[in-house]
Amino acid sequence: MSTTKTYTLIGADERPLSSPAKGEWGGHRGNKIYGRFDCPAALRAIARGGYVTHRVFFADEATAIAAGYRPCGACCTDRYQAWMVAQEKGEPWTHW
Repeated sequence: MSTTKTYTLIGADERPLSSPAKGEWGGHRGNKIYGRFDCPAALRAIARGGYVTHRVFFADEATAIAAGYRPCGACCTDRYQAWMVAQEKGEPWTHW
């Protein structure tokens, strides 16, 4: 019997994958937003009990972006601003 802990992360293709390492970013599947684990907006939503069922995890930020998620405006303000500029120009958000 294996005692190695595994974590379920979301890949760039939005499919779940098993990983021996924790993800570096969290996200909300319904809103397609990614952010930090200490995000105050996400923590408030989790405390209210409405966020957890839609929560996903990513190995890194590049994977979250490749899966079509945008940065959180509350905990990733600089990234969110850059994403907004790209949206206004009609450009894809492909990196930070």
